[in-house]
Amino acid sequence: MFDSISNLIGSGTGVNSGQLVADLLAASREPKLAILQNRQQTNGLKISALASASASLDTFTNALTGLLNGRAFAGDLVSSQPALASVGFVDGARPQGLPATLEILQIASARRMASAPVTDSNFALGAGTMTISNASGSFDIILTPGADSLADLVDAINQAGAGVSAAIMNDNDGARLILEGQDGADQAFTVSGDFTDYNYPSAGAGMTLISEAADALIKIDGVDLRYSGNNIENAIQGISINLKAASPGTLINISGDQPTTTIANLVTEFVDAYNQLRTALNNATTVADDGSGGLLAADAGVRDMIRSLGQIGATRLVDSGPYRALSDIGVKTGRDGTLSIDRERLDAVLENDPDAVSNMLDPLVADDNNPGIAGVLQSIRDRLQGDNGPLKSSQARLEQIKTDIAKAWEKLDADSERYEAQLKRSFATMDRQLVLLKATQT
Repeated sequence: MFDSISNLIGSGTGVNSGQLVADLLAASREPKLAILQNRQQTNGLKISALASASASLDTFTNALTGLLNGRAFAGDLVSSQPALASVGFVDGARPQGLPATLEILQIASARRMASAPVTDSNFALGAGTMTISNASGSFDIILTPGADSLADLVDAINQAGAGVSAAIMNDNDGARLILEGQDGADQAFTVSGDFTDYNYPSAGAGMTLISEAADALIKIDGVDLRYSGNNIENAIQGISINLKAASPGTLINISGDQPTTTIANLVTEFVDAYNQLRTALNNATTVADDGSGGLLAADAGVRDMIRSLGQIGATRLVDSGPYRALSDIGVKTGRDGTLSIDRERLDAVLENDPDAVSNMLDPLVADDNNPGIAGVLQSIRDRLQGDNGPLKSSQARLEQIKTDIAKAWEKLDADSERYEAQLKRSFATMDRQLVLLKATQT
């Protein structure tokens, strides 16, 4: 119907009714459209800024937690006999119990055996079954005609998952089969089956034992300890020890240097990272003289975030000890919320009692009364980002505004279509009346 009406508009009247409709529609629609576009752009920027603020809090908290894990305050570990034992840190654990003495009575070993030589690796053994038995069970290795060489046997053993590795060792006499289990007395294995030259134990030729499966036997501070392997974790809490050779009677000192420099560096890294986060929040909430900036100035969730972070310098991190808050060790809060370090004060407390500072920042046993710096940050983050938290509420509000804008856009389109139809009908009627009037005049 509108097509027929449009054909009437402007026909024979000398009036460009189509242009009038377009102009009137634009005059009605464009101011509202501009408002919606501005609201949409501003709200989109707010959503992005809020997401960035929340992600920055996550990054800051996770980075600090990772920094505190493991060797944050441990300094450098030292073994007085590195040829006998090397030491390292256990990821995610804080070393305790240092210094300590270690004596290695025996290192862990695997059962290892060798066969008599055959011509070469292609030597045909014939079809048959070898059975390897250990604490994990019995494993059958089957050779079939055409795939029954020594090399085939080695491949089959290595693919059996029996916890025994096979290899071929060559010398002037020929090729020998070498079998080796895993470290530890409970990892001993036996070999039986059709290939009698490779059985162990055996009443006949069989395999020759090179080394027996045995546990590592050590003493730490005079306490006898037994382990199935030579890589030992948490015999001393937070420390890994790699046993290299036995030396009964030799005492190995394991120690860590005083980590005052490490603590000072960590405080500096924390303050620098915090200030980056706080500066970004300040920029997002501060309105310039020309009215620019401040996208999140009125956001309740971000204001709560700033307020919570602003209290971190005075927040109690432990409930006892000479130092209980960052402010006690020289960390100051400025008027803009950023932190600074009184180096003279920090150096003094580290010289006086570095262990107390370390325990304040990262308590040995963290709980609600002794959260440490990471615990406080995690608590702030969890409250802000929780299902009913301020940041979640802000995100929900901005998403609702986004939905409302989309609905308003749809309504504007519908209203514009109705208004355009109304204008076309009105001008079509006017054109018809003008045509009739013009006809009566002639």
